Amino acid sequence: MHTSARRLGGVFALGLAALLVGCERPPTETVQRGYRGTGMVEVYNPRTIDKQQEANKVPEPIPAAAPGGPSAASTFKNVKVLNDLSAAEFTRVMVAITSWVSPKEGCAYCHQGADFADDSLYTKVVARRMLEMTRHINADWKNHVAETGVTCYTCHRGQPVPQNVWFTDPGPRMAKGLAGGLGEQNLPAAEAGLAALPHDPLSRFLVKDNPIRVVSGHALPTEGGKSIPQTEWTYALMMYMSESLGVNCTYCHNSRSFAQWETSSPPRTTAWYGIRLARDLNTAYLEPLSSIFPKGRLGPLGDPPKVGCGTCHQGVYKPLYGATMAKDYPELGPGHGAPAPEPEKTSDAADAPGVLGKILFETGSRNLDADNLKVIDEVARQLQGDAALNIAISGYADKSGNADKNLELAKQRAFAVRDALKTAGVHEDRIELKKPAFVIGAAQADSRRVDIVTQ
Repeated sequence: MHTSARRLGGVFALGLAALLVGCERPPTETVQRGYRGTGMVEVYNPRTIDKQQEANKVPEPIPAAAPGGPSAASTFKNVKVLNDLSAAEFTRVMVAITSWVSPKEGCAYCHQGADFADDSLYTKVVARRMLEMTRHINADWKNHVAETGVTCYTCHRGQPVPQNVWFTDPGPRMAKGLAGGLGEQNLPAAEAGLAALPHDPLSRFLVKDNPIRVVSGHALPTEGGKSIPQTEWTYALMMYMSESLGVNCTYCHNSRSFAQWETSSPPRTTAWYGIRLARDLNTAYLEPLSSIFPKGRLGPLGDPPKVGCGTCHQGVYKPLYGATMAKDYPELGPGHGAPAPEPEKTSDAADAPGVLGKILFETGSRNLDADNLKVIDEVARQLQGDAALNIAISGYADKSGNADKNLELAKQRAFAVRDALKTAGVHEDRIELKKPAFVIGAAQADSRRVDIVTQ
């Protein structure tokens, strides 16, 4: 009997050991991310970090070409981007990009035979647009990428298609009627860490500009209630961001009050800009390429591949652990390329007395682009320098089309500006929202605006 018990105990021990195989073993490392006593601690597994270090090594830079020499535009045909470089420097950058994006396929991945001027391959057209996008990120989104910047390697890592691009997800096929009415719940969502949350938060937030906040600012909110489904959508996005960066919620948030900005860590502001950066890239650069990509490269609903946090970060809190590859290739950053077009001439409302800033919007959009955010940052700076200064936010619309929808859009634009100012550190008590109004006789672009005016 005693022998049987020993044997049973041995079998139990072996079974327990088998269950524990692959589990995280101590020791782990912790990093304090916020105010002490708030539990804002990140826990890291050193063995996982060792593997990530290997995956985030950067290639050695190709030495810069000697200055001077003929230009790329005069030496090569059909050079529409990087044509401001010398021919030698243009060649250097092209060699680097080939090693970053298509090391196996080589130049033939984008070019048709020996005729490098030929545009018949869709990959060349897409690559040209991606170069423009890279310059745009480095020049206009320093609130997110700072001076570290990005290169093609940041996302591609030696692959023609970056690992973590995404498409609009139609979700699983469900039965019709009440039997299939799950309300987008109880389905393991891959983009949300396999949690039972809405299955496609990326289309909702990284293409469309839906409200992300889940805590209302009022007991009886006037701007619309924060519903449970809206909260679940937001949590799905937050899970995706955590998975993409390899961090938990306390990397950005104080769990005592997730909504409070004052006790959040600085990365929360960086992440706020990151969401808008991804939205800008998807709507301005990638979605317009849907007619360029072949059908086999489109998603199940016919949309082109898009970017999100995971596309650059690939599981670490900073892409490539913050390696500054862009400094070795300044041609992919600001100060190069054709000069930016002059802004559309509108009224002088922003120059009127008391007007601190004017935010212009694209037709039908309430998205804040990089130029808008620069205006908001400048307004916030002025308010921080004058504690007695308060502001009013006024949204405007024109009467062309559906007047009610235009007024509602003007209101939503004002909300977007208000939220951005709060994110930049302006207390809500210093901001007054005015009722949206029509503009008559102004330039069309000037009717799609929000004014920030001193009180």
